[in-house]
Amino acid sequence: MCLYRVLVLSVFLSITQAVDRSNFKTCDQSAFCSRQRAMKPGQSSYTALLETLELSDSHLTVQLLNNNNKVLLLLELYRLQGNMTRVKINELKPIKPRYEVPDVLITDPPTELMSVLAQDEHRVVLSLGGEDWRLILSAQPFRLDIMEGPQVLLSLNSRGLLTLELHVWPLFWFSTKPLSFQVSEGEEEEAEEEVDQPGMWEETFKTHADTKPNGPSSISLDFSLPGVEHVYGIPEHADGLKLKNTDGGDPYRLYNLDVFQYELFNPMALYGAVPVLLSHNTHRTMGLFWLNAAETWVDVSSGQVGVCVTGSHTVFFTAPYPRSVTFTLEITCSLAVVGTQAFPPLSSLAYHQCRWNYNDQEDVSAVDQGFDEHDIPYDFIWLDIEHTDGKRYFTWDNNKFPQPKDMLQGLLDKRRKMVTIVDPHIKVDSSYKIHTEIRSRGYYIKNKDGGDYEGWCWPGNAGYPDFTNPEMRKWWASMFAYDQYEGSMENLYTWNDMNEPSVFNGPEVTMHKDALHGPWEHRDIHNLYGFYVQMATAEGQIQRSGGLERPFVLTRAFFAGSQRYGAVWTGDNAAEWGHLKMSIPMCLSLGLVGISFCGADVGGFFKTPSAELLVRWYQAGAYQPFFRAHAHLDTPRREPWLFGPDNTALIREAVRQRYTLLPYWYLQFYHAQRTGQPVMRPLWVEYPEDIATFSIDNEFLIGKDLLVHPVTDERSSGVTAYLPGNGEVWYDVHTFQRHDGAQNLSIPVTMSSIPVFQRGGSIICRKNRVRRSSSCMENDPYTLYVALDSQGNAEGEIYIDDGHTFKHKTDKQFIHRRLSFTANSLSSSDLSPDSQFPTASWVEQVNILGAQKPDAVTLTATDGGESSVEFEFDPDTAVLTLRKPGVNAGVNWTLHLR
Repeated sequence: MCLYRVLVLSVFLSITQAVDRSNFKTCDQSAFCSRQRAMKPGQSSYTALLETLELSDSHLTVQLLNNNNKVLLLLELYRLQGNMTRVKINELKPIKPRYEVPDVLITDPPTELMSVLAQDEHRVVLSLGGEDWRLILSAQPFRLDIMEGPQVLLSLNSRGLLTLELHVWPLFWFSTKPLSFQVSEGEEEEAEEEVDQPGMWEETFKTHADTKPNGPSSISLDFSLPGVEHVYGIPEHADGLKLKNTDGGDPYRLYNLDVFQYELFNPMALYGAVPVLLSHNTHRTMGLFWLNAAETWVDVSSGQVGVCVTGSHTVFFTAPYPRSVTFTLEITCSLAVVGTQAFPPLSSLAYHQCRWNYNDQEDVSAVDQGFDEHDIPYDFIWLDIEHTDGKRYFTWDNNKFPQPKDMLQGLLDKRRKMVTIVDPHIKVDSSYKIHTEIRSRGYYIKNKDGGDYEGWCWPGNAGYPDFTNPEMRKWWASMFAYDQYEGSMENLYTWNDMNEPSVFNGPEVTMHKDALHGPWEHRDIHNLYGFYVQMATAEGQIQRSGGLERPFVLTRAFFAGSQRYGAVWTGDNAAEWGHLKMSIPMCLSLGLVGISFCGADVGGFFKTPSAELLVRWYQAGAYQPFFRAHAHLDTPRREPWLFGPDNTALIREAVRQRYTLLPYWYLQFYHAQRTGQPVMRPLWVEYPEDIATFSIDNEFLIGKDLLVHPVTDERSSGVTAYLPGNGEVWYDVHTFQRHDGAQNLSIPVTMSSIPVFQRGGSIICRKNRVRRSSSCMENDPYTLYVALDSQGNAEGEIYIDDGHTFKHKTDKQFIHRRLSFTANSLSSSDLSPDSQFPTASWVEQVNILGAQKPDAVTLTATDGGESSVEFEFDPDTAVLTLRKPGVNAGVNWTLHLR
């Protein structure tokens, strides 16, 4: 959903041509950002008092002295398992405690011992494990360096930009020459003896005043990463995958905001914020995690990175890995502390049909029937805000949706599902049960004067529940029970929109920073709000099933760790070719920081796509993790069959390709849940030494075995795809033509073209019998695509469970098998012997790409019996097709080519 301008007491529902940038701050308009950005490097006022150093079994502490005002800080340093280092800086004797972000870390990472290797009056050298890994703490000026042998991997405060105002906001400087960055957080002034600067105690933006009763409280810090030129992460921004130099412009901003029809190639804040930055070169990948939920600005400049933040103390993690260790290990260690992507229901990986709004039950039925009539599968149909009784969430409009259970049952009979929107702004209405209960329990956020905070959103005047309160979250979760959410059923799921939070008449279309969440100001927790809304909603779905069923919740606002609760999308995009292109780096960036379940509104939310753009968007969206079409209220209807039979056929084919690959998508999410590996990933993740991949963001990998280069240019007659891997081979999945790796391949395209390649050496399982929904395909057979590498080998996996419950975790009810082709034999072996799950699916066909014609093919089954298998060989494509091996997908078997 998009935020519109509020005039007097009415909301305009007309389509705006572009974002009104005057509604959102620049760094110059942010007092703490402009204050910290004006700092001069090389003038650090902090000294580490080495005589105060204490080293215990778990961590090191040392005091830092601000030489200008004599205020003492406490630095805590931890060596953590997984090759991570944690640093915390706070006042030694805080005037007021700083907010420490709860609930994001799933555990306190285990610590490892540090030892002092050398010490004098100038520095302390600590061991980080291994012969070459060291940390050097320099005293005057204060500085930290992480070393490998003689090489500096990362430096903190090497440019002297550390400033901790006596109560904290974020600024983050990042460099691309040697790489470095500065972080500032909080909103406190430097405790130096100098005249107060504007904005330290009160700040005004447009007509909104931000009072600061605790004074300025920002922190600024710089990091340097010598030898690094490619840095990624800190989503969400509508920009390229590789972060750009911000000299001469605004820093990247992390501050969850409702920004409709956002501009492209712009560092301005959007709906979500994940303060994780990754650096990569041919030698190693490193990660930095700035654990702060307040507004943050990140500068990437020539030779440095700077971060400035408001809020609490600073925490960051680093994980430097040599090139011999994969990116997977680095991201796995980082996600070990915030959690991995939730394993979604299989059906949520299928196609979703959405619009603001489907008008009534008859409209829903007609759209549902239209998909059947045009032979296009779908799994979910969505209802936006107009389905409710006057924007009262957890309700239905009795005139338009008088029998919601009948509607849901009709979908369930076809094994389909529905999503309804439940936003966190609650209509202030004494006859509305949700409002009266929240108010009576004292669960609303308070304004600075202690009354319930109220602002304007879709219902008009609205209250905002305090989701930072565990009791509020528990109550909210209980509202999803079937006896509370009237008309709901087990096939109804949830969409949390507007949860930045969006406040139409608030500063920057969001909540006032001096609003109160118990003892904490909203400025401290702002970027956590959407995280908590999705957390409570997901818990509600789990509870309503007695803990049996996996939830599906889509959120617009997010933070680090949001992946534990569901999916995100890229917000209110537009029907423009540039927005189609931008969907790729935006989702790649999210995947790198742990949020794999990402997609963009197919066709664009605003404006009206041409038939060509719509088709191309379906073709791209079919190969992105979250696949949903969505459109604005004022746009013409755009169901897939409304653009003529030729375009309907093209869209149908794109959607069907998605459904055939659902077993592969499901396997990738199984791995994402276990290891944190991004499902949709940049090429450099799998080819970390190939410099040519470092800046590519117009193509991507799904897992490690499918490479996709969508057509994203109007009237395109060809694309150039980079196929990585010296000595590797890739196969066009449509023609089975073989291509060598490490080349730029020119590909002629027509409107039916979706350039996709399977990596030689891989085995991918598909289900080629596409039905009306994914659940209808549950017991259908598999076709295996065996793409041989240059040595004639291939490996893959198959994963099967019930697709919707937690029994794969609680009862080990799943199948996970290795598929291996070597020495002219294809075999299936068990990867999880202690699990079990019955499946009716069987292997219907095997296609071996890059094969030679055998004389015979035989099957050895579990019982040791041997039978011949029918086959066909195409010499033009070198594809060997084995027909109806007829073996169950969950047992051991071997196919022999003789």
